[in-house]
Amino acid sequence: MKILKYDDLSFAEKEEFLKNIEFETITSVNEIIQDVKKSGDGAVVKYSRKFGDGMIENIEVTSDEIKKAYKNVDKKTIDAIKTAIKNVKEFSEKQIECIKNLDTNINGASLGHRIIPLKKAGCYIPGGNYPLPSTAIMTILPAKVAGVEKVIACSPKIKDVTIVACDLAGADKIYKIGGVQAIAAMAYGTETIEKVDKIVGPGNKFVTAAKKQIYGDCGIDFLAGPSEVLIIADDTANPEFVAADMLAQCEHDKDARAYLICFSEKFAKEVDNMASQMLNKLSTKEIANESYKKSFAIIVENLEQAIELSEDRAPEHLELCFENANNKINSFKNYGSLFIGNYSAEVFGDYCAGTNHTLPTNMVARYSGGLSVFDFIKIQTYQHVDKETAKKLSQTASIIANEEGLMAHKKAADIRS
Repeated sequence: MKILKYDDLSFAEKEEFLKNIEFETITSVNEIIQDVKKSGDGAVVKYSRKFGDGMIENIEVTSDEIKKAYKNVDKKTIDAIKTAIKNVKEFSEKQIECIKNLDTNINGASLGHRIIPLKKAGCYIPGGNYPLPSTAIMTILPAKVAGVEKVIACSPKIKDVTIVACDLAGADKIYKIGGVQAIAAMAYGTETIEKVDKIVGPGNKFVTAAKKQIYGDCGIDFLAGPSEVLIIADDTANPEFVAADMLAQCEHDKDARAYLICFSEKFAKEVDNMASQMLNKLSTKEIANESYKKSFAIIVENLEQAIELSEDRAPEHLELCFENANNKINSFKNYGSLFIGNYSAEVFGDYCAGTNHTLPTNMVARYSGGLSVFDFIKIQTYQHVDKETAKKLSQTASIIANEEGLMAHKKAADIRS
């Protein structure tokens, strides 16, 4: 980990701190999408075999395979999944309570909006480096709580524990496919897989490129880059906690990043030493070490400098591990999810506290929040205007239409005056 001082930051170093992962335009992605659109299941099976998922006889996970998966997963793990589901479900239900249908009257016109769930949603659950049953929970459950009629899940090389998590979270269908071919199948439909209205969930650069390309034909949550955490810590923070939380992000991917903003070089070195000791014992050392070497700490003189850096970076995960952190949360606006205090471990958000772990990366947190029930609903407006109110509105509409030169608009208003 590099250790830098705020006042000594060069232009290049600050650029490195703010650098985004560029989303690639990959020619092969378009070829795969077009093939799936044309050939359906056959193309899905072909590319699954080509990219190392093996020969798939049945794309869908059958009821017998689901039953078998439960037998192969130990009770302690199933109980942990159920606890996580309970917490995520309860938080999602509290979120949906915050939005209500609206019916109001403005100058005689009855106006309002309705909250309408999407009909079909597709959840992408990565299965490459690690099985991710937690992502099954975080993507499927909010959709079900929002009232989506049909929720399907796609995951390559799907493990029994992921099948169990999908089933417990309420997936209506589970498919053992991944990659670009899974995104294309959900976006356009095949003989086996129904076309969905929106696709959510993280993935590698090929999955991200595919989501980018099908957007418009199908909704998506956002384009997610490698995982990242930014920790602001003073000397009241526990350096062991900080080191562990940084490495927890670094082990995701060689392009993942962990940033530490602290107030003394001594603390930064303590964290660095602790992280080095932990790395030697990690089974994921190869990936985590590569990522950790590209991460860095910035030493600031005051909290204002720390806030400035954090707001500019807009991290996926933001941890506030400094004294009286709870009093300063309103100073932070740009983050995917916020973790306040030394014991609010980011890993609790990953798995079981109740908030969602599918979060914006690459500074997307400047304009978007994480996945939630709100991603699976539409807020649609309506109006009901009576004859007398139409006379009043037509005068205003006619004048504006005339100024815009849209004469059919003006006529539509005038005939109601």
